[in-house]
Amino acid sequence: MTLLRVEKNNGIATVYLNRPDKRNAMSFALLKELVKTADKIRQDRSIRCVILIGEAQVFSAGIDLADLNNPKNKAYAAWELIKPGQSLFQKAFLIWQELPVPVIAAIEGYCFGAGMQLALAADIRIAHPKTQMSIMETRWGLVPDMGLTRTIKGIIGVDLAKELSLTARIFDAEYAKEIGLVTHLAETPLEKAQQLAEEIIQRSPDAVAAVKQVLDAMEHNPKKSLRLEKIWQLKLLLGKNSLIARKKDKNPDVKFLPRQYK
Repeated sequence: MTLLRVEKNNGIATVYLNRPDKRNAMSFALLKELVKTADKIRQDRSIRCVILIGEAQVFSAGIDLADLNNPKNKAYAAWELIKPGQSLFQKAFLIWQELPVPVIAAIEGYCFGAGMQLALAADIRIAHPKTQMSIMETRWGLVPDMGLTRTIKGIIGVDLAKELSLTARIFDAEYAKEIGLVTHLAETPLEKAQQLAEEIIQRSPDAVAAVKQVLDAMEHNPKKSLRLEKIWQLKLLLGKNSLIARKKDKNPDVKFLPRQYK
């Protein structure tokens, strides 16, 4: 069984976490598949938007503790934590934030620990109101180490981030929406995500990539954001899809070219 199932339709890639018997818990093998799949999506310029979702109406119950506690994995995990640069545990999540296309997380069931960190790496989070959520790592005597310090920044205040991480409290998506951790609530998160993705792909793929990069820089690299605005605007004006966008505004049947820029 493939650990990730990908469906592509009209430029939208829907990526399913596919371990329903484990409530889509994150094994080491699944983390590796997340990296491989995101790399393939990055290279496929026909993909305009990504939806992340879990099979069997569960996003993810978190890290696979049996896998984590397996003695065979301890040396590998230790190396990932001491080697220079991002660990596998960080890259598997941050890579989605770094894609040049928008990523929408459609969340229901459980969204715990590693599942929460994957959801936070998405640009937009849509959750069923009854979804159970938690930054759960301290419950297992661990620290959130899958890029949380970058992905949660700007979404909620550091005081709330500390409270939720320190307590490992389980809360529902209605509370998450109240504090800004979730973007939208929907009874059918996948349907809402598909509607939003369809709206996004009506815009120039190059402009969409530019907006994502510029706004991410505003949050994570503010000294660079103004310069990026200028650089991207020049690139867009020199590109082909900007002209097509102005034609499309008058004729919706006009089609964009594949994304020109990385």
